[in-house]
Amino acid sequence: MNKTPEHPSKRIIVTGAASGIGRAIAHSLARQGHAVVAADLKAPDATVKEITQAGGQAIAIAADVSNALQVKEMVRACIETLGGLEGLVNNAGVFSSIVPRPFEQISIDEWRSLYEVNVFGLVNCCQAVVPHMRSAGGGRIVNIISGTPFKGVPFMLHYVSSKGAVLGITRSLARELGSANILVNGVAPGFTLSEGVMDNPIQLEKLREISKNTRSLARDQVPQDVVGAVDFFMSEGSSFITGQTLVVDGGSHFN
Repeated sequence: MNKTPEHPSKRIIVTGAASGIGRAIAHSLARQGHAVVAADLKAPDATVKEITQAGGQAIAIAADVSNALQVKEMVRACIETLGGLEGLVNNAGVFSSIVPRPFEQISIDEWRSLYEVNVFGLVNCCQAVVPHMRSAGGGRIVNIISGTPFKGVPFMLHYVSSKGAVLGITRSLARELGSANILVNGVAPGFTLSEGVMDNPIQLEKLREISKNTRSLARDQVPQDVVGAVDFFMSEGSSFITGQTLVVDGGSHFN
């Protein structure tokens, strides 16, 4: 699909794009006509193959977001291959492997390991892309947060607090980068049945039904439910919106 000047295509990095919400976001952005850099711990070749077979433009890059050098290389490869960079979707994070349990049973080492990805990895990505966005006259950053810090979900305190940190980062970074025309917004999904979650029977047992029953739209949430909000924040229709977080959870939490 060719974009008009009023709806220009962007070159966008999507982290955690091998599966789940990240994969769905990469597909949807490509359908909107954007060029996508799909990044994950292992190069998400399957995601890119699906996008290119559907007529979209995408490249696959292996990068650990908690490794600042790998993140810088990811950004360099994006700019060298696609010629620029206008967007970043910070989706990579630790969630589906978590076993819900009381906070006193979660070791400090587990906190550090999760924060390395969910918080410091996101900061690595922002620090790597912002200089290029500044020099280009602007850009868009969308952080995938979570509905959990809005509701205070128990038994995953390290995860919930990490996403609370990302919520604060989103708001403060929007203030800091507004003068550079860099828009920073967040999307907060509810409990989503991604592939990783479906492989975690304890999460399914403890979280699936209670999440569904608290929603105004009482059904399971799937990755595709999240993509419209990200598409919007990357579109020209959101060009005067920054520092906001859109909760996408079927009407469980009203923000």
